Amino acid sequence: MYFILYGIVYLKVILHVKLENKKILKKYKRKGYFLYGNHTQTVGDVFIPAFVCSPKRIYIIASQSNLGIAGFGKILPMLGALPIPDSIKNKKEFIKAVETRINQKNCVVIYPESHVWPYYTKIRPFNEGAFKFQVNQNMPSFCITTTYYKRKYGKKPGIKVFIDGPFMPDVNLNKKEKAEKLSKEIYESMTNRIINSTYEYIKYIKEN
Repeated sequence: MYFILYGIVYLKVILHVKLENKKILKKYKRKGYFLYGNHTQTVGDVFIPAFVCSPKRIYIIASQSNLGIAGFGKILPMLGALPIPDSIKNKKEFIKAVETRINQKNCVVIYPESHVWPYYTKIRPFNEGAFKFQVNQNMPSFCITTTYYKRKYGKKPGIKVFIDGPFMPDVNLNKKEKAEKLSKEIYESMTNRIINSTYEYIKYIKEN
């Protein structure tokens, strides 16, 4: 309970998060779905999906390395993290866990860019493997695009999170083609939304 309150305060007071288009999720209160997003906040990307999907419970597919985050990693499983297995032996159990959470009408969150780039204002290439879960389950998915704008006061930007969807697997395609099409559709949707980022708080420069 205290952690939920901390999350709300963190999003509102520290990150200044505003949601756009949350109404599209109303029809899916009693259905499970996947949620994809751009990965630009180390801690915020745990709380933002919870804020978006509230009161629905979320489960975030996370890298094993995230469990090593100082002071935070150890509690990730309690917050609903589903660590990606580092061995083939545990892969079946992991897939089963994802299926179970979706069938329980929860939201499973995936960051297809894989790694966090704080305050990045573009969409990076996706790991297409992230879309196999939805294809196997034939469930709807939505995407959230975190964008940044200059606030009137303070150096750090404000955040607007745009919600789009639903996106459904194309029943006329095979599994590989379904995943590729979903990846393309969600990438295009997020690319269209990211133009709302009008403030570059951290400048990323490509090395020669």
